[in-house]
Amino acid sequence: MLLDTASLYFRAYFGVPDSLRSPQGEPVNAVRGLLDFITRLVQDHGPDHLVACMDADWRPQWRVDLIPTYKTHRVAEAATDGEEEVPDTLAPQVPVIEQVLDAIGLARVGAPGYEADDVIGTLATRATGPVEIVTGDRETADYQPARVLIVTGDRDLFQLVDDARGVQVIYPVKGVGNAEVITEAALLDKYGVTGSEYADMAALRGDPSDGLPGVKGIGEKTATQLIREYGDLAGIRAAAADPASKLTPARRKNLLEGAAYLDVAPTVVRVATDVPIPDFDPTLPREPLDPMTLEALTTRWGLGTSLTRLLDTLAATR
Repeated sequence: MLLDTASLYFRAYFGVPDSLRSPQGEPVNAVRGLLDFITRLVQDHGPDHLVACMDADWRPQWRVDLIPTYKTHRVAEAATDGEEEVPDTLAPQVPVIEQVLDAIGLARVGAPGYEADDVIGTLATRATGPVEIVTGDRETADYQPARVLIVTGDRDLFQLVDDARGVQVIYPVKGVGNAEVITEAALLDKYGVTGSEYADMAALRGDPSDGLPGVKGIGEKTATQLIREYGDLAGIRAAAADPASKLTPARRKNLLEGAAYLDVAPTVVRVATDVPIPDFDPTLPREPLDPMTLEALTTRWGLGTSLTRLLDTLAATR
């Protein structure tokens, strides 16, 4: 199980009341909410390994060099160091989250110059191999067991979904207890593309929340239609360059005018799968790695039942 940690603690921060406070009165809703999320995920899915993937660089320069508007709007207006804008009462909770995960012994992994998405992409690729279809006794007949579960509220990671390699995404709707399990069938049903086609669709469509302009006049449905007709982004661009293709004049014009963007967008949109990651132990711990530090953190921040439930759940894992 690979956690898009920032996505989850942001979700916890906005979904859990800030009335949850430390003994000194500081909000700990993101900390406790994330611990509750992890407890529920372990209970519901029983992973053997779990990795909290981190943004060592939330806006890598190599992506900005290719598309300067990449995540521009998320940079704090008052910041001079390019830091991401984070709510005032969330920012102090992030170091606490890191300290608590470390004291519990849950693997926490980031890589200089890369986002958590890239760490997830690399670990998902390394962890997978052929997965045998298992026939169940339910009405749905065949189903595909997951080898890797990616937990994220970011649709960009749908590009990693791959039934043949057993990669699925758990996409929280309202908390992780109410989540969609994204398989290739779900992607085809909702977007009309497979996991391997999702990045091309996203590049064409663009994403204002990430500062990606997309191609003028091409939204999600049109992007999917073009992929269905021409196979992939390379095929679509070849059709745009071919006067004999069946592209409408407007689409051809927009694709050709967007050539400079399309030259670089795939590199920005696709997650890296070759990130240099240091050795770590992803095994789910049965007991805290550093109980004395964890006790001090619990007392200082008032982690209460959120931590107790997680530790009880981990102790009960097989």
